Amino acid sequence: MDKIQAVLSALDVFARAPDKVSLGNANSWLQDFQHSPEAWSTCNVLLLSPDAPAPAKLFAAQTFRTKVTYDLHQVNAANLLPLRDTLITALERYHTGPRTIITQLCLAISGLALQFPSWENAVQTMIETFGPNPATVPVLLQFLKVLPEELTGNTRIPITDDDFRERSTRLLTENAKQVVDLLAMYDQAPGVTPTVQNQILECLRTWIVAGEIDPEAFCKSSLFARTFDSLASDELFDSTVDVICELIHETQEIDEYMPIIELIVPRIIALTPKLEEHKDDPEKIRGFARIFAEAGETYRLLIVGHMETFYPIVEAIGKCSAYPDLDIVPITFPFWMRLAQTIGKKHLVEPLLTEAYQALANVIIRHLHFPPDVTSMTGQEADNFRSFRHVMGDTLKDCCLVLGSDACLLNAYNFVTAELLKGSPVAAWQAIEAPLFAMRSMGAEVDPSDDNAVPKIMDLIPSLPNHPRIRYAALLIISRYTEWINRHPDYISFQLQYISGGFEDSDTEVNAAAGQALKHLCQDSKQHLADFLPTLHTFLKTTGPKLVQEDRLQVYEAIAYVISAMPMEKAAESLKTFSLDILSQIHAATIKTTPSTKQELKEIGYGLENLEVMLHVVGPFGDHLPAACENSCRDAWAVFDAFITTYAFDYDTTERTTRVLRPGLALFGQSALPIASSVVSRMISSFEATGFSAFLWIAGKIVGRFGRESKPELKLSFQALFERSTSKIVSLLQTNAPRDVPDVLEDYVQLLLQLQDIVPDIFYQSSAFALAFRASMTALTLIHSDLVFAALDLFRNIVIDDCFSAPTSEPKDTLRVAAIKTVLEKEGFEFVGCLLNGLVGDFPEDSTSSVVTIFRALAMLLPSQLLVWLPTVLQHLPVTSAPNESRQQFLTDVSTAINGRQFDKVKYAILGFNRACRKARDRRRVASLNE
Repeated sequence: MDKIQAVLSALDVFARAPDKVSLGNANSWLQDFQHSPEAWSTCNVLLLSPDAPAPAKLFAAQTFRTKVTYDLHQVNAANLLPLRDTLITALERYHTGPRTIITQLCLAISGLALQFPSWENAVQTMIETFGPNPATVPVLLQFLKVLPEELTGNTRIPITDDDFRERSTRLLTENAKQVVDLLAMYDQAPGVTPTVQNQILECLRTWIVAGEIDPEAFCKSSLFARTFDSLASDELFDSTVDVICELIHETQEIDEYMPIIELIVPRIIALTPKLEEHKDDPEKIRGFARIFAEAGETYRLLIVGHMETFYPIVEAIGKCSAYPDLDIVPITFPFWMRLAQTIGKKHLVEPLLTEAYQALANVIIRHLHFPPDVTSMTGQEADNFRSFRHVMGDTLKDCCLVLGSDACLLNAYNFVTAELLKGSPVAAWQAIEAPLFAMRSMGAEVDPSDDNAVPKIMDLIPSLPNHPRIRYAALLIISRYTEWINRHPDYISFQLQYISGGFEDSDTEVNAAAGQALKHLCQDSKQHLADFLPTLHTFLKTTGPKLVQEDRLQVYEAIAYVISAMPMEKAAESLKTFSLDILSQIHAATIKTTPSTKQELKEIGYGLENLEVMLHVVGPFGDHLPAACENSCRDAWAVFDAFITTYAFDYDTTERTTRVLRPGLALFGQSALPIASSVVSRMISSFEATGFSAFLWIAGKIVGRFGRESKPELKLSFQALFERSTSKIVSLLQTNAPRDVPDVLEDYVQLLLQLQDIVPDIFYQSSAFALAFRASMTALTLIHSDLVFAALDLFRNIVIDDCFSAPTSEPKDTLRVAAIKTVLEKEGFEFVGCLLNGLVGDFPEDSTSSVVTIFRALAMLLPSQLLVWLPTVLQHLPVTSAPNESRQQFLTDVSTAINGRQFDKVKYAILGFNRACRKARDRRRVASLNE
């Protein structure tokens, strides 16, 4: 009785909806209770007690289902039969509802039947118990519905593959014919209600989905005709559509099921008039569209091979594609795509299919029209429509596959010219914009050597009305056709003029489209644009300041593509010209007598962003710099050094500045070596002053680039970097929780990885090593995948360092071994705690291999200490994540492996512990979802 009252009290917490802590505590208690062996008897009492509150009865039913899935091993074999009888008795008691309890009990009985081989005639038992009484038939139908779902879908039931195959054959396959006959009998029973008929259909669907209903046997039963007839019932329509679609899908092996297909297809084709009959009922059209589309996809080979018989299905799908409700239209798109792929493998296309895809292309262009009053759309509706237009654009590509891109482009072109001939006012922009969007969507299918359709489109663009939506669409056509323009450079001058006009438009979306078009034009036609560079430089000087940064950035990127195609000397001169514009702005801000305002720094940040993209696109010149760059590295660093000194405390400016340094260092390569130690020193002092992670990030890049150089001053700068950055990190962690500085920790750990790999003598011999190890452990406490992976990589590298496998004991190896073991002995207890807490908690799933490697190394390096640490560490793990029996088994497995010096077995101990803990967490998660 105490347990019953405790369950009732915990459930009552949910009814009162108190604070989150109370809810969490109650939820945890209930989940722990579900694990316990006494939950079986307690829930039996609650379920069968007439006075128990409804939530308690539902919880009891859910618990039975959960325990049958996870804890059937707690019931000895002699009690399995009474458990079965208990569940069936409860189901009889609740045959009138609630439906939720009936479902949970049916799921529990299904799971029990799968794991209880001695119950050989489970389905027959349920039929005999619930089938004769009309009042309990709905319970039987619910059981028959969930049985195949639970058997094929609940992967958590602990059963071997061989046992599953044997039991599922016994439960499903051997009973399939009887189930079909039973469903047919109930369907024809006098006074059968639509509710029961729906249950029959739902049950039928799950058995078909499970692959247990033989289509031939089904088509010979009375259910076949009755199913199609049920489409006439509003109450049965949705369930009937589901069954028909699954039946069609089940006959996808067309050679095997041809006699069945010959029975199904005429009934499907006979549904075509329903599209006109129910044209004002979108839900009915949706159902018919699903049937036709499923038939089209499944029988597409038959459509291509037997046009006279199967083409009506294509016509019906075409009508569904033309339906005005754009929520229904995409149901047909997978059919058109797969049919196009099938047709594309043939040399000749049937004229009827050509007509179908021509009609489809016209339909799609009509669907692409924006509504007459765009302002009537809500923001979400507008976003959804724009997204759907891209989906429709993919279907136009399917049309290209069948008809050829030339024909499809000319079709869209004809739509535009026909509209222009009408002399339509600007208000009718939708009729022009839609086919332009179609041309843009089909851009990927364009042949760069085409001399028929694309020249017409390019010549058409100047005559388009000056409406922002039309200009936007035309600019994006240019953006998609730049490979073609590269083959036809005579069009470049005009394209630049049209793009330039786009930058001057008052519409920001048009500006953005112009930037995209310029970027792609310069990227694909860069070798033709060197002569236009002065014009682009002038454009930046005059129009550039008027553009929003996103568009200005695209212009700089475009210019960089042109520079990247120039001979090295000219490229260097051009890059210097554009870079000096930005560097002079930075220098001016540095020498100002008064600090720059936030807005001024924002503009400088934009300049730095533009310089970064240029350097990234142009890339390194190679080992030998052009003459124009000989002094550029030192001069540029002088500007940046002074700027960082002045503005290091502005976070956004720091981010932008350090981001430019990385491609700058790559550009100059070895020529940056003379300034490398100066850059490191500036990064150290700036990080000490600000705590901004960007300074660590760029310092790590320099270690990676120049760490193997032998310059003494560079080695000294790396040692200072390690020791002073570690000191700063320790200071930060004294005043900040690790979760508040994850970016700093990540860049710090990444820096340590570089130091450990490239300059290990500095890393291990410094007094900072012990502090760095401890600071890095804090990374393991965060829910931050990249940081956890980096920290685990660092620790793995430390414990498997080469010094432990060196063939001779060189002094430096001996010192390194001593340094590592000293730190591990001091920090090992807490370190092992971090590893195991993360393993059973929030470590990313792919991190297990690193944990295994670290643990195996610890077992080899410090076996006795590990065995001392483990019991206490395991004791403090949360029971919710690591069940007691799993912890005990893990300790036993690790102890056996270490005492037997079979260190490889540590791996299996970790993997087994991890599996058990994940299973426990998964169970709790499922239980929470069921609350």
